[in-house]
Amino acid sequence: MSDQPRSGQDYESTLSSSSQTVAAFADDRQGLIHKFQHALHQTPSLVPLIVLVMSIIIFGVLLGSKFFSPFAMTLILQQVQIVGILGAAQALVILTAGIDLSVGAIMVFSSVIMGQFTFRYGIPAPMGIFCGLAAGTAIGALNGWLVSRVKLPPFIVTLGMWQIVLAANFLYSANETIRSQDIAEKAPSLQFFGTTIAVGGARLTVGVIFMVLLVLLLAYILRQTAWGRHVYAVGDDPEAAELSGVQVNRILISVYALSGLICAFAGWALIGRIGSVSPTSGQLGNIESITAVVIGGISLFGGRGSIAGMLFGALIVGVFTLGLRLLGADAQWTYLLIGLLIIAAVAVDQWIRKASV
Repeated sequence: MSDQPRSGQDYESTLSSSSQTVAAFADDRQGLIHKFQHALHQTPSLVPLIVLVMSIIIFGVLLGSKFFSPFAMTLILQQVQIVGILGAAQALVILTAGIDLSVGAIMVFSSVIMGQFTFRYGIPAPMGIFCGLAAGTAIGALNGWLVSRVKLPPFIVTLGMWQIVLAANFLYSANETIRSQDIAEKAPSLQFFGTTIAVGGARLTVGVIFMVLLVLLLAYILRQTAWGRHVYAVGDDPEAAELSGVQVNRILISVYALSGLICAFAGWALIGRIGSVSPTSGQLGNIESITAVVIGGISLFGGRGSIAGMLFGALIVGVFTLGLRLLGADAQWTYLLIGLLIIAAVAVDQWIRKASV
């Protein structure tokens, strides 16, 4: 190795070579794939929207007018209304980098309280509905307090709350179902979300309309209000958010409380959907809501995603379920494809996250 000093020409050559290397790296970062990756990072709901449109086109080609009929389209919305409302509650929690395994139990317990308070104690149905909504909110707030103040992991807190609420549900209701005929005669307001409204050739229920309005409202709140921006900040980096003046504990409690309230509304919608108050209904709500959130492009790591994406995720499941059923396929194919979609959604999320690195 020579110890002779380099000439000025050698330094210029080395500098030029280094500049070309940096420029090549910069060009690679600005390639088509990286731009697409960055676009997906900026708009997480784009992936589930693309999958939804593609699935509708594929089943439309295979089934023709049978799939594109107003009845089929509205049937998909009817099937996903409960999952869509629960998914909104789950999405709020996951945006804070948490998870809520108790959403399904809160939903069912709230519906049981609405029915039992009305029929067992003879109070007016609107008051019974209010008590159910209050109970759901209280359970959610308790989850938030345990997560934020006691510093317990969200998974453990909501797993334990799921078991507690589920047991309370069966103990309180004595596993008694309030029949649809009795509700229709004595407390029809409990079935309000099942009321149908004709829109052109389609028939929508109040529950479907509520789901859509809820998603629009939450999308506006999360994007256009300080509270919504704080939710994203807490999910992205709670320590940095606290240093920036965000009251992390209050945000977490409010998120879980609002999640509980939305779950209680889902319980009210559940009564309208099935017509009766059953303590055994909706037991898979927690799994279905997480499925809609994950397929909808909301990151399980928190801080990224949109409520609209969650709705697209729920609709994807509905389209696959109805499409395969109309094709006469075994129901197990639905679970297989949805499982593949969940794994693919998480893999895409990991790939998209690299855009911010």
